Amino acid sequence: MKDIPVHQLKERASTGLEMWQYQTGDMEDDDMPLAAHRDDHYIFFLITDGKASLMIDFTEVKFNPKTLYYILPGQVHQSLDYNEAAGWFIAVDTMLVPPDYRKVFEGSMDLQQPHRLNDDQMKQCTSLLTVLLQRFQEKDSLPFNLSVTHSLLQAFVGMVAGCYNCAANPSVRLTRPMEIVQQFKRLLVDNICTVKSPSAYAEMLRVSESYLNESLKKITGMSVSYWISNELVLEAKRLLYYSELNVKEIAHKLGYDDHTYFSRIFKKSEGITPLSFRASYRK
Repeated sequence: MKDIPVHQLKERASTGLEMWQYQTGDMEDDDMPLAAHRDDHYIFFLITDGKASLMIDFTEVKFNPKTLYYILPGQVHQSLDYNEAAGWFIAVDTMLVPPDYRKVFEGSMDLQQPHRLNDDQMKQCTSLLTVLLQRFQEKDSLPFNLSVTHSLLQAFVGMVAGCYNCAANPSVRLTRPMEIVQQFKRLLVDNICTVKSPSAYAEMLRVSESYLNESLKKITGMSVSYWISNELVLEAKRLLYYSELNVKEIAHKLGYDDHTYFSRIFKKSEGITPLSFRASYRK
């Protein structure tokens, strides 16, 4: 293959969520995407029984019962062995992961190890995921079902972020490119509405634009421009879903005087107009 493929969640799910529960023996080889790839979204796993393994950015990660794990957007990964495991798979649009939670996940790239749950945490997670799966499978048959589903999803993601935040070990030494990537992503979340220039972020980080771009490509596989555009569209999607602002107001909030130009950028990224996106997520 010419390049590492990037799997897009919008091609499989229209509401920002894909999930299932599986039992030991369910995951036959043909059911799992074994080839190395990236995703444009978060993936969360909860292993309840058995064992499994993934290759994440050249490192084999092994899972035992009662463990949580997540994969960041952009990380190269490959399934090695899932047929002996039982658990949960949850794919989540980054738009549905609040910025504070993202800072925990993206700030812990060096510590991204399976997190062992105690009995109470395991019971809480499985109970919440059971209700979430039921609401996810209901689709449009219940009033406000999509909003309830997303609320339950954010509760689960918050529980995972809490587990990893408590487990953080500040004594672990980061490589310089990883430090740059973490600092850049924090700046991006806080400044995206006012700062859109790669050179401006490089100046804020006191590095050259080429070094910033090189660091991002090394750690995430994507360029500075990609992450700036990605964050802009994510913020636009949040405002379209969670607020009542119209498209012109959202464009201005994101720093665009010309709302038609903003709409073109959004459609180029998502394949639909801002209003169509709002309608599909609020149906």
